[in-house]
Amino acid sequence: MPWNWELPKWPHFIFESARLAKQEIFFFLELGSAGAFLKNIQKNDYERFVIEILSQEGIESSRIEGEFLDRESLQSSIQQHFGLKANKDKKPKEEGMAEPLCDVYQSYKETLTHEMLFKWHKSLFKSSNHLEDIGKYRSHAEPMQIVSHRYDAPKVYFEAPPSKRVMSEMKHYIKWYNCNDNTSVLAKAAIAHVYFESIHPFEDGNGRIGRLLVEKIISQGVDRPVLIAVSKVLEKRKKEYYAALEKCNKTLEINHWLDFFGEVVLQAQQESMKLLSFLVNKAKLMTRLQGQLNERQEKVLLRIFREGPEGFQGGLSAENYLSISKTSRATATRDLSDLVDKGALRRTGELRHTRYWLVNELNLRT
Repeated sequence: MPWNWELPKWPHFIFESARLAKQEIFFFLELGSAGAFLKNIQKNDYERFVIEILSQEGIESSRIEGEFLDRESLQSSIQQHFGLKANKDKKPKEEGMAEPLCDVYQSYKETLTHEMLFKWHKSLFKSSNHLEDIGKYRSHAEPMQIVSHRYDAPKVYFEAPPSKRVMSEMKHYIKWYNCNDNTSVLAKAAIAHVYFESIHPFEDGNGRIGRLLVEKIISQGVDRPVLIAVSKVLEKRKKEYYAALEKCNKTLEINHWLDFFGEVVLQAQQESMKLLSFLVNKAKLMTRLQGQLNERQEKVLLRIFREGPEGFQGGLSAENYLSISKTSRATATRDLSDLVDKGALRRTGELRHTRYWLVNELNLRT
């Protein structure tokens, strides 16, 4: 059976135009709520949110491909791109991921070009020595295949168009991408991703660049940078993600992919609002407690915040506090009781089941 790009009507994907109508209504409603909230937060809170969401996207998008980035180094690279004070030295891989992330955020209005894609690819792999074609489309003669890692029974999941066809395919793709047609924002973003992944124009990095294109096209569609945790959700649902893409390998009918993509975008919005609530709560809590905490308490609170909105799995225990603060058990007990009295933590459970949780001072819908 032929691959999707070998079908007679390629690259005209078949889908129901109203497929994402309900999801798009919810998407724009949530976008409006988030926009109204962002207008009323402090500048440094907004900057923190942008840095957190971009670094999260970079880390999770790389994780999907089996590559793990240093969070603090990536955040420092993003901070430097925005002209902010960085807290840690940059590393080549993290700096390479930061450049296209910031480029999409800052110049989302610009039309897509080959040169833009080459620039992103060159950034991602500037410290790499395993690729022949960096900053340009693949040129190798052998087939571009996605194959299972089983050495005893390898399976070809997909074979992309041969390298000699890539430039022609990408010219058509970029023309389509930049065309203002009647396709809804979410539908076009969904198609943009599966279309790009089907061409697989680069020797490596197609997934990361394909997800950057999703962020860019949604931002263009709503005329502002869209800060949503798409890659975080895709990493959580990686098996479903790959399965949904795989179903498109030999057909141009993509309704199932649009259904999955719509769910992901709405879930990503919820994740982003949760992160925003968390960051603003952190700022408000630390401001309220300024001058009231000892060095141990402040260290532990900041360590909890580093865990993100989910916090420590199962809550903060006394053992966690002892490990982080390097103090005695009696002092830890007093510190924790004081944090509860000050309204920074709430306590649940008894004896060895006692756990402590951050108090959310906001009433922000997530």
